[in-house]
Amino acid sequence: MSESKITVYPSRAFKDNAKLALTDDKLRRSLRGSMDFLMAKRLAAFPDEAELSALRTLGEGIRQRCLSRLPELLEQLEDKLTANGVQVHWAETAEEANRIIHGIVAGRQGKLMVKGKSMVSEEIELNHYLADQGVEAVESDMGEYIVQLAGEKPTHIIMPAIHKTKQDIARLFHEQLPDTPYTEDVDALIQIGRRVLRRKFLDADIGLSGVNFAVAETGTLCLVENEGNGRMCTTVPDVHVAITGIEKVVEKLEDVVPLYSLLTRSAIGQPITTYFNMISGPRKPGEKDGPREMHLVLLDNGRSQAYADEQLRKTLQCIRCGACMNHCPVYTRIGGHAYGTTYPGPIGEIISPHLMGLENTQDLPTASSLCGACGEVCPVRIPIPEMLMRLREESQRPAGEWVAHPLRGQGAAASGAENLAWKGWRLVNASPNLYRLFGWAATRLRRHAPKNQLGWTQNHLPLKPAPKTLHELLREREESKGESA
Repeated sequence: MSESKITVYPSRAFKDNAKLALTDDKLRRSLRGSMDFLMAKRLAAFPDEAELSALRTLGEGIRQRCLSRLPELLEQLEDKLTANGVQVHWAETAEEANRIIHGIVAGRQGKLMVKGKSMVSEEIELNHYLADQGVEAVESDMGEYIVQLAGEKPTHIIMPAIHKTKQDIARLFHEQLPDTPYTEDVDALIQIGRRVLRRKFLDADIGLSGVNFAVAETGTLCLVENEGNGRMCTTVPDVHVAITGIEKVVEKLEDVVPLYSLLTRSAIGQPITTYFNMISGPRKPGEKDGPREMHLVLLDNGRSQAYADEQLRKTLQCIRCGACMNHCPVYTRIGGHAYGTTYPGPIGEIISPHLMGLENTQDLPTASSLCGACGEVCPVRIPIPEMLMRLREESQRPAGEWVAHPLRGQGAAASGAENLAWKGWRLVNASPNLYRLFGWAATRLRRHAPKNQLGWTQNHLPLKPAPKTLHELLREREESKGESA
């Protein structure tokens, strides 16, 4: 079976990317099986509907409360971390974040960085920037390592190599890693990757990690992981650099508990991950491990644009679980690479316009059927369909029209022909005489309309009724017993 080779264009060419992805049968089979598995795992992880609803409400409340105090909490976080011996850096753009991190590496004459999983480092394309400066950056998360070897970007925020089969990985390791025999044994492939990475941990000058939650109350950085590579990156090298978006801050340590429960169960159906790291500073005198120096880079990169608008601010509630992708019928058919952005799927459709501008992402808000599945499964109740409709409106709004909080690239998808058509529709429906004339003409000219109405009549299949839940079956059984009695 040959390895999937799909040409990936920038986000501006989303439609071309999607057409190419739809021709890859192997990709679609892989995604369909993986998404079905993840949806079943999430469903099993939340057997009590009442508990799930209460937990989602709690998580939504925590995220909204923390975002409402974001400037204050960020300052508190900086003060606490500085008191703990951590150097805090502020970056407004991706370019500034890259320069800050390279400056830290260059100041220690570093040549090798080992990285734990960090979507923000993918967002700023740190690996490529450091490579141009003569610094090697190696991904240590197994999925990230696989896509790095393949010269690709992650296709999913939780499982970056979910589009790869074991045959793809076996061939990749055999071709890219010296003296590596071809094997399709999954355990053997994992061990091959770990042997290579173990040496990197020991040789690295700098370790880099992401941040799942940053606690302002205590100055604590929380990292969620299953493989242990994050713990190695943050403890073995002498210097640890953490990078995160400004929205990841929470007020109190107790806020982390319900968010952690929502994250792990929504993402991979686990009640808890193998490792949960809480880092509050560098190694102290007398301690035997940990970095001797620690930095945190807080990145804006368009997040303040979303924050300024009360409706769009809800976008920043995201805890990066990936559940919206797993349930999205569009993502399931085209995969993450087609979006041409760091964050694919429904969450990418609503956050990428702020990071990259609507002029570069104008097609993404339309890459949705608006079925609402993403909003129904979001653990912190982000109204994603509502956000998509708002971004569609902003992409059509004339660039010169005044709004309280204009978005970068406003009006990028505006079409003169479409605007003219809507003006004509408004004119016809506002005049009784024109409306009657249009109705008279339409009934006499309908014989010229196409018999097949585009894709709807050709491809539409009736929806099957959803299977009943265990709760519904038990309730029906109790009601039938009551009636028979």
